[in-house]
Amino acid sequence: MLRFMLLIMLLAVSVPVRGQETLTLEQAIALAMKGNAGLQRMAFEIEKSEDRAAAARTQRLPSFEINLLESQTLTRLDFRFPQGIFGTYPTTGPIPAQDTKIGTPLRPITYLTARAAQPLSQFHRINLGLQLEATRGEAAREKLRAERQSVVREVKRIFYEMLSLQNSMETVEENMKLYRELDRVVGEYVAEKVALKAEGLDVKLQLATEELAALSLRNTLASRKEQFNALLGRDIGAEFRPSPVTEAAVFEMDLGAAQKRALDQRPEVKEAQLLVRQAELDHRIKRSQYIPDVSLVVNYLRIAPVSVIPPNIASVGVMMTWEPFDWGRRKRELSEKNRTIDQAKLSVRMAETQAMVEINGLFRRLQEARGTLQVARLAMDVSREKVRVATVRYSERAALLKEVLSAQSVMAETDRKYQQALLGFWEARANLEKAMGEE
Repeated sequence: MLRFMLLIMLLAVSVPVRGQETLTLEQAIALAMKGNAGLQRMAFEIEKSEDRAAAARTQRLPSFEINLLESQTLTRLDFRFPQGIFGTYPTTGPIPAQDTKIGTPLRPITYLTARAAQPLSQFHRINLGLQLEATRGEAAREKLRAERQSVVREVKRIFYEMLSLQNSMETVEENMKLYRELDRVVGEYVAEKVALKAEGLDVKLQLATEELAALSLRNTLASRKEQFNALLGRDIGAEFRPSPVTEAAVFEMDLGAAQKRALDQRPEVKEAQLLVRQAELDHRIKRSQYIPDVSLVVNYLRIAPVSVIPPNIASVGVMMTWEPFDWGRRKRELSEKNRTIDQAKLSVRMAETQAMVEINGLFRRLQEARGTLQVARLAMDVSREKVRVATVRYSERAALLKEVLSAQSVMAETDRKYQQALLGFWEARANLEKAMGEE
């Protein structure tokens, strides 16, 4: 019977739960990329930037303007023509022969003006604005990429935590099987007067403790699954089982390669570089304001019903708008833009330095996590072997029950520390991957 108990204790094969979806880490990340609400909200910023760029491109096309005014005159429109305003001729004399006044009664009058203007000199400034908007679009994409990395990091964190909880539950369930069998055997020994009643109570206490731990783990795992489903953008009640991940895959990359990849891929660095580009374009746009605005203009005017002057007036020409004196305003504005460029360049250096500091720290932390995991694995193997030896000795009446229980408690603690070390390794690797700009 004790041999059977020993077999149960050393059994470490977990039975998968039927009726649940098995979800891998890669599948979870793919679902988050499609369904995460935060990513969808950030994607709207890119679409808005594309709309702004499309609207800015229309500034290169002719602009059309129509104004219509229907009004009622409150004063008479009197047109006075002095004597001889149209000339003096030998046969007729001056035209008109005397001062003449033509009056218009109070009546409704319609004013219709239409204008078409094609920018000419403004093309340079408009193209700079388009480049600026394109740069802003790239910055929005980098922000989206940073948000994607944050979501991936959160998916990995909760996924690894659920795996750790799941593994801990399996260990607790195996311990509960052991304690139930041990409780039965010790109960028989107590009945046969070969074991003390206190020993039986110790086993029952250990079993109750494991049952409480199992309940706590189940509740915690249920909460993490709800958080995970919300992060993936699906029903929080969706049932699934996280698929196991390779215990501790080797991270084949040295510190120098990690630093280079971070500088090439980190969204924060790229966004800072784009801010420099934006500041430079903004400076060039401000300088372009020294260039006069020259446009080809076609105007049309209609006033009705007034018969004295022509009802339809059309003209075509070139219009220039220029502000020759601004009292130093544009010069100060350009100085401000120059300082903005200097600030942006400083931000790039700060972002690169911060990236290096973060990469170095996380790389060292990953090394420590790998070492901690190796130590925890060895400690777990040692504790399991001690439990096996203590159980064999107890079956041969060469050891007391408290030695078995003590060894079992140590094994449970080493199992817990191993799960913590494994979770720490997974999290350290996920943090380093995010810091390098990986998705």
